[in-house]
Amino acid sequence: MILCILLLEQEDTAAEINLDQLTPVYLAFLAASLDYESGRFRNFMSHGRQWLEHAGSEDSHGRSLWATGLSAARAQDEGFRKLSAQLFEAGLPIIETFTSPRSWAFAIIGIDEFLSAQPEHAQAHEIAHRLTRRLIELWHAHSDAQWLWFERSVTYENARLCQALILYGQRYDVAEALEIGLQSLRWLLSIQTTPGGCFRPIGSNGFYEQNGSRADFDQQPVEAQAVIAACREAYKATQDPRWLVESKRAFEWFLGRNDLNLPLYDFATGACSDGLHIDRVSKNRGAESTLAFHLSLSDMNTLQLESPDSSIVR
Repeated sequence: MILCILLLEQEDTAAEINLDQLTPVYLAFLAASLDYESGRFRNFMSHGRQWLEHAGSEDSHGRSLWATGLSAARAQDEGFRKLSAQLFEAGLPIIETFTSPRSWAFAIIGIDEFLSAQPEHAQAHEIAHRLTRRLIELWHAHSDAQWLWFERSVTYENARLCQALILYGQRYDVAEALEIGLQSLRWLLSIQTTPGGCFRPIGSNGFYEQNGSRADFDQQPVEAQAVIAACREAYKATQDPRWLVESKRAFEWFLGRNDLNLPLYDFATGACSDGLHIDRVSKNRGAESTLAFHLSLSDMNTLQLESPDSSIVR
């Protein structure tokens, strides 16, 4: 749903693929997935339209808050905005009981979107403050001069933590949050760039434990997408062209500027492979990976419009 709403803001794209017909389908799924009694979004449904769980993962719940917060602010249809706001408000309080830093980050991203439309929403402000404080506390507990990170390991969709702090620092003019977001993003990029200058995300086959060796493979599209989104927010916050260069480097990973010099994106079908193995591109082309590419493309298109020197990201 996030991608549909972003692309609907680009009229030519919306007309071309009838996104206005897809958006209500995805919103209906989110509406059906919310258990109002528990305040939790479910995630997995069978082919027989039966829910396979009482509650989805903490991260999927955070993503649902991101989607509904964005839809509440940006959906073109007033009814969609109202329903999205209702879902967002119903699913928001439970996030404070979660322990996943990425679920907090997704929620902060969703809150930032939601507040752009409802800036007086006291509960959203309060939860954003508390979740951000938790991320900052993690930073102070785990980072040192060589390890500028929030945890003892660097795992998946890492840049979302940076993005959330940058957004919060900008919205509330909190220098500490903004600086931690930028500093951690700079460090993350430093360990995800090859000597030859290619983007090399932390591999999912082992990740990267502090004082251990990092996994170079399997590299996954969601990592590039998260970095691009975080770099976009870093550029908006600082106007430093360095972030345009870094976003382009991460995007080119999809197109073949990577360890194997092989493209993951298929121009013929519009699909994206699920990852880069040590010796090949994955033959699987799942929805998450394809969405990761198209969300990245949307961010890059927006950066071209937002940056005075669009040639850097072209």
